[in-house]
Amino acid sequence: MAGVEEYGSELADFRRRVEELKSARALPQGEPMSALDAALFELQHVVDVLWPRYVQLLAASGRHGGGEHPDTREQQLLRALFQRLPMPVVLLDRDGVVRRLNVAASELFAIRPGYASGRALTGALNHGVRAAFRSQVAAVARGEGARSLRVRLLGVPDPENPAGGELRATLTPLRPPREQRSAVLAVFQLAAQNAAAPATRPPGDVDGEVSVDGAPVHGDLVTRPPALSEMTRHAELLDLVDDMASELLVAASAQEAVERAAAVLQERFADWVVVDTRTDADGPLRRAAVRVSCDADPAVREAVAAQDPARVPLVVDAVERGREALQVRPEAPGVLGQDEGGAPVLVRTEASSLVCVPLELPSGTVLGALTLLRTGGRRPFAMAEAGAVSRMARHLALALHRWS
Repeated sequence: MAGVEEYGSELADFRRRVEELKSARALPQGEPMSALDAALFELQHVVDVLWPRYVQLLAASGRHGGGEHPDTREQQLLRALFQRLPMPVVLLDRDGVVRRLNVAASELFAIRPGYASGRALTGALNHGVRAAFRSQVAAVARGEGARSLRVRLLGVPDPENPAGGELRATLTPLRPPREQRSAVLAVFQLAAQNAAAPATRPPGDVDGEVSVDGAPVHGDLVTRPPALSEMTRHAELLDLVDDMASELLVAASAQEAVERAAAVLQERFADWVVVDTRTDADGPLRRAAVRVSCDADPAVREAVAAQDPARVPLVVDAVERGREALQVRPEAPGVLGQDEGGAPVLVRTEASSLVCVPLELPSGTVLGALTLLRTGGRRPFAMAEAGAVSRMARHLALALHRWS
């Protein structure tokens, strides 16, 4: 039975990887080559591995494996060494989900260990390399040998440094004690062009503490007073809420209120602003406004504007269930729905973080949804910012109700 269960799990993994490869159609021309290579690799895996294993399972029963008991002190020593390694190291399962990462990796990907555990590492990588990275991780976990590939962090390319954000990922199999399935140890190195960049502070000082912006961190707890930058950001949010309310007060119609609100948010707060509305609680949703910077691809803007909001999962959750969503490095390509060609909008917009909140009246009636996106390497939405968006959404809902 163990062999059958492992084979079924491998088939499920293969199916998920194939679904992700489909999203490569949304990438700009020239970028999907790594995804195409990964697709050919997966097809060859079916021919060389999955089918012979299926025939073998029909003829023989699975075998159960065992493990040795590790020494407790040895494990503690290895964990300490893992955390102290100066290079970014991540322990992944066969799906690319983070099981453990050291301090250097936490700093490289700008995520805390407690948040990263149980989440796919591909969320921190550029959309164009996610499928290839996941495919190679799965191959290493299957025991097909160590691999090395180039990946790129999710961020805005630097024209003066084409290799900016590019990493060399080295993948090697690792069998944890008392486990039947292999894990993957991933080591990341900066590309050669970045080797001359100033070194970051080594993880851990003489007292065994890690610092973030000069403040000591004990585990996941940052023991520091509010910084001036945080106070400034809070004041900026208050100004934004005030300016938004002022624009809504001078609007002469519901559509003008939507357009004024979208303009304020896009100019000062988000890269993409999408507003979906309906006239009453039972009415159909329509896409009332789409605002994006002038340097965005017009074809992508038209595709987003032509979407049916009723087919966008996040919008449906906000309107029908009143749910608010804050996602940083969203992993599921379908959260923002698809365009008319079936390509995921999340991939086409290159969104790195998003907020979606309902336009809800005090009575509980929901008149639509407000969706904001930030793209590339821009700072992701924070909890405080999501709270401000929720307040502005209530103001917009009251303005819409005024003309309903």
